[in-house]
Amino acid sequence: MTSVSVRVDRELREKIRRYGINVSEVVRRALEEEVKRKEEEELRAALRNMKEILKKIPDEEIVRAVRETRDEE
Repeated sequence: MTSVSVRVDRELREKIRRYGINVSEVVRRALEEEVKRKEEEELRAALRNMKEILKKIPDEEIVRAVRETRDEE
């Protein structure tokens, strides 16, 4: 594990204490969700790129490749 620091104003810190918020858990969860969101964004972009590439390949070529793959099994 590694540590991350964040500065918050005094008023927010007081509210965090008043409500007993576990800052570490909230920050960890928020960061995990943000990383997951970014990974999904990256995957969507890769899929869009693949779609563009695949559009350039004739359907017959794809069918042939699938049949060859099946024959290898």
